[in-house]
Amino acid sequence: MLLRETVARIVAKYGHDYYQKCSATGAPMQALWDELGRNGYLGLNIAEEYGGSGAGLTQQAIVSEELAAGGCPELAMVLSQGIAGSVFGRHGTEEQKRQYLPGIASGEKKFVFALTEPDAGSNSHNVSTIATRDGDDYIVKGTKYYISGIDHCDHFLLVARTGTDEKTGRGKLTLFVVDPDVEGLTRELIPTALSAPERQFTLFFDNVRIPAERVVGEVDKGLMPLFDGLNPERVLSAVICTGIARYAIEKACRYVKERTVWGTAPIGSYQAVQHPLAAAKIELEAARGMTWKAAALYDAGLPAGEAANMAKYLASKAGHHALDTAIQVHGGNGLALEYGLADLWSIVRLQQIAPVSSEMVLNHIAQHTLGLPRSY
Repeated sequence: MLLRETVARIVAKYGHDYYQKCSATGAPMQALWDELGRNGYLGLNIAEEYGGSGAGLTQQAIVSEELAAGGCPELAMVLSQGIAGSVFGRHGTEEQKRQYLPGIASGEKKFVFALTEPDAGSNSHNVSTIATRDGDDYIVKGTKYYISGIDHCDHFLLVARTGTDEKTGRGKLTLFVVDPDVEGLTRELIPTALSAPERQFTLFFDNVRIPAERVVGEVDKGLMPLFDGLNPERVLSAVICTGIARYAIEKACRYVKERTVWGTAPIGSYQAVQHPLAAAKIELEAARGMTWKAAALYDAGLPAGEAANMAKYLASKAGHHALDTAIQVHGGNGLALEYGLADLWSIVRLQQIAPVSSEMVLNHIAQHTLGLPRSY
């Protein structure tokens, strides 16, 4: 509770207006990020020996949820603390851990993640960006698509194909640490309707040279570290949605208690207004329950894939429904930027598409939980 209250007080100093300004300019929420880092709230899931607090994913998820509940959802935490922090913590060499984890924990180093491609979204095995060994280096050629925040990062984790399984034809994948200004790498902005400080980019790798020492984990065996990063990613994506849902429901309840029409009682006394908000609250708490279960399983070192996917699915639906309901009860004001609701629609709606789509979650649960035949 103290962690929640402290982070909530920090984000309240900035508020949703700050998020709107950063989203409009494409600037990172740097002042808020730096304050969180100075106070130790960016390294809760990182071991103490590498500059973190050694608490866990649960505590880092609490920070992320409070940011969203305060009107400042932060995608960077999903990528840097969630994916990179987890991958280095479990699969980095000792040198890599000491080189990167302290900066992630303090916020001084920010990572993003480059996996998806024009022809390889959810199908990671179909990655066509190729890394070929050349002496002490790898040469990378290919394209990455919809890469978030590459203009704000210090490094990024790249997923590339370093071989092909002869039996299955699937790509053998390897993870690399890459600098965003490395020679041969160019980027192109993707215009989107997403209102967030993080912009989306296409990356072009034209014979980019990466030292072999920047391989994370084992060559050709990148799926294990990849998935060890994706489960925390799902949890931190889920709490962005539950945080926005809390924010939206709170604003809606304040509004309907005050708003009157036709000179009668506040609209909050109408069942047609109460019931959608009550339903949104029920869905929110169900999603939060699954989310904290997933985080607890991950922190305990137990299989967390099923719960993390379920949490992401429930939270993305709950967050979207809560925000949509809040917009609806505001009427026309729900679309006015001064009410701070409609500009969050794209980021919460995005969570049903990425980092894993709702349909792929259902495929996973059908196959791995229910034991049904693979459908894709």
